[in-house]
Amino acid sequence: MQWPALKWSPDDKYVARITPGQMISVHELPSMYLQGKKSLKIEGVVDFEWCPLGEKDKEDANPTNGKPAKKARENMLAYWTPEVANQPARVTLMAFPSRTILRQKNLFNVTECKLYWQNQGDFLCVKVDRHTKTKKSIFCNLEIFRLREKDYPVEVVELKDTVMDFSWEPKGERFAIVSSSDPNLGNPGPGITIKTDVSFYQLDHGKNDFRLLRTLSSRTSNAIRWSPRGRHVVLATVGSSSKSELEFWDLDFNSDDRKEGQTEWGTGIQLLGSADHYGVTDVEWDPSGRYLATSASAWTHTLENGYAIWDFRGQELVKNIQDRFKQFIWRPRPPTLLSKEKQKQVRRNLKEYSRAFDEEDAAEESNVSAELIAHRKRLVDEWNAWRLLRRKELGGADRPQSTDESKEEIEVWIDEVIEQTEEVVVE
Repeated sequence: MQWPALKWSPDDKYVARITPGQMISVHELPSMYLQGKKSLKIEGVVDFEWCPLGEKDKEDANPTNGKPAKKARENMLAYWTPEVANQPARVTLMAFPSRTILRQKNLFNVTECKLYWQNQGDFLCVKVDRHTKTKKSIFCNLEIFRLREKDYPVEVVELKDTVMDFSWEPKGERFAIVSSSDPNLGNPGPGITIKTDVSFYQLDHGKNDFRLLRTLSSRTSNAIRWSPRGRHVVLATVGSSSKSELEFWDLDFNSDDRKEGQTEWGTGIQLLGSADHYGVTDVEWDPSGRYLATSASAWTHTLENGYAIWDFRGQELVKNIQDRFKQFIWRPRPPTLLSKEKQKQVRRNLKEYSRAFDEEDAAEESNVSAELIAHRKRLVDEWNAWRLLRRKELGGADRPQSTDESKEEIEVWIDEVIEQTEEVVVE
């Protein structure tokens, strides 16, 4: 049974489930009646995914600035079917609830397909694992559908290695893949570390295709975790008994320089920091994109279970080892209450706000310093008063006391050996 068993449409109007090899059943909410009183009969269907709705789609459907609502983008789902007899494998885009076929792509020599939607619904990547005619080796193609362009054109990125993981940059036009040609890839075992390569691709508007930005070779990373705000990405080694590395990367490190004329492709990719969390099983960004949580779950193993929290540069902030720790999950971040115009105004005046905040921080730090100095002076005065009282009690009233508390006499006795003689007495 596939998980999740039920998949929600992005507008929460439908929930769907698959009967492998036969059909996709879509139920209306809240009644849970079968939409159209019939399922989508699709012979051989293996998997499907709903297309996410982008922010612009949601604004068009639910305007907040008093403008009339535009026609909402119809829900869309993608599914794939394997090769059957003389029919090729096929990826299909379908509008729903109209059930209109929008685009189909035939595929040959297919072993497996995985569907990856970009979170704004702009792109769909179908990772196609293909076999040679002898079926002795596997290679990979990326079939990228562009959903915002006419007739939904498809671009093919051919790869020689096996792709272990794929991930789109949120709200962006970049993606990352983990690939490997390690001969041990299909035979994992204790103590075996799979060598991988991590590659970043970006849409080149000049050439209108996806180009390779940079490849990071000889890694052990097998998981990609993008920040919800994009730009920052963590490459992690998850589920390994011998490696548990974390790498924090910035893909726009010198974006200001590039805007001023530095146009070399891929120069903005910079390693911010590296870390290690032994036995890590899960890696998850918080919704703001400022912090990352890594955890070692007792559901996978029982060694040093617990969690750690890092900033986006890879500096460890919190670490908690907890027996029988199971799961860490962030609270969802509520949507902003600011309008689009207000957000643009804040971005325009960000430097002024930053300067004002710096002044407030400096003033607060100064107040804290003044309070700390006053506290220390009070403690010194109390100590001097107590010491003077004890001197009077120990020395008596007739003993003269120095009125200058800033001076203190210290007598030091020094013993010096001038000559040493040993005598042996014989009886």
